[in-house]
Amino acid sequence: MRKIVLSVILITVLGLTFFSNYFVVESAKLGAHIVELKLDTGDTAWMIVASALVLIMTPGLGFFYGGMVGKKNVISTMLQSFMAMVIVTVLWVLVGFGLCFGPSIGGIIGDPSANLLFNGVSATTAWELAPTIPLLLFAFFQAKFAIITPALITGAFAERVRFWAYLLFMVLFILIIYAPLCHMTWHPDGLFFKMGVLDFAGGTVVHMSAGWAALAGAIFLGKRKVQKVNPARITYVLLGTGLLWFGWFGFNAGSAVGASGLAAQALGTTTVAAAAAAMAWVFLDKIMGHKLSAMGACIGAVVGLVAITPAAGFVSIPHAITIGIIASIISNFMVMKFPKGKIDDALDVFACHGVGGMVGMLLTGVFASKAINPIVGDNQGLIFGDATLFLIQLKALVLVSIFAFSASYALFFIVNKITPLRVSEDKEELGLDITQHGEFL
Repeated sequence: MRKIVLSVILITVLGLTFFSNYFVVESAKLGAHIVELKLDTGDTAWMIVASALVLIMTPGLGFFYGGMVGKKNVISTMLQSFMAMVIVTVLWVLVGFGLCFGPSIGGIIGDPSANLLFNGVSATTAWELAPTIPLLLFAFFQAKFAIITPALITGAFAERVRFWAYLLFMVLFILIIYAPLCHMTWHPDGLFFKMGVLDFAGGTVVHMSAGWAALAGAIFLGKRKVQKVNPARITYVLLGTGLLWFGWFGFNAGSAVGASGLAAQALGTTTVAAAAAAMAWVFLDKIMGHKLSAMGACIGAVVGLVAITPAAGFVSIPHAITIGIIASIISNFMVMKFPKGKIDDALDVFACHGVGGMVGMLLTGVFASKAINPIVGDNQGLIFGDATLFLIQLKALVLVSIFAFSASYALFFIVNKITPLRVSEDKEELGLDITQHGEFL
């Protein structure tokens, strides 16, 4: 049956793209929020680089996660990230971009028919909020965010998920969870956008959605047969952290959609938040009587990167350090107190990405300043004496949390009905590398 389904998918994609010139026609009329391009070569050059930087985060995540799992599951874990680049890229061109940035349907989701197969996504027009770079470049920059989000989830159900079931879940996650959150947060007609929610580079869209989906997946799939395993390659974790930190400059500074002072500000806040969080993590470990570990330093840095993501273009450099330290301490305690015997979030995705994203969203409501970014307006952060923005961020956090967790759990249930999500105990014991892919280290 699977061979038939895969054959149909390949033939359908091939047919749609091969004959696209017959039914997809570039429209001369500009659509909603699509404007004439005012090309700036500096902005365009930076955004091409930023797009490449964000893409390298996904193989970086593969190394980060792959080094943490047991030796017999390294290839499978890394391949889950790699395949996100493969599947989501094609899906993005087919319908994903339209669902996220197409004409709004009730402020919840975009109309994909307007941009089917990148119809209307050209190199001669621009997105309203990024008028100096081609719309085509903006679309592919945004694709990289969609790619890494389901890859983040994989750490929660590492070492026990069937690969084909994961691919199906990934597709459904992008269509049903990621696309609405992206549209509501970053589209000018989106529900959260109109509420005044501030999410510079993906606190709600990427990290909270992935964190809550990870928790849902860990609960639904149940515990591994053996939960405590020795990390296969801590050197991989160090390499992955370096690639993630490097790529995160594109993630956050690129979200300024131009080579500007705001991009420089986002790069600075990203750097110091990651450093402060790594410092706080290893200091807290020592305070709690543990050794200063490479793993702790890496996890701390990533938590800082996660937490600063929604705030990167809205807060000062000193406040970015504050955000990094606070998020690191909270996530560290969350990792220590997480009920691992009951819920097997293998690589602490919820405690780090989910909680880190939520802390970052709330602290954006505390520290956002119009002196840093005029878009903040009069509703500045709580520390400046106004609670309005903080309450808006809190409301969005609650709504996103409920939606992301419940919808993700429902998707796991549906996928499991179509094809079993979990490998058998025998295959789990042998390892996913050999049982799922016929390869091993």
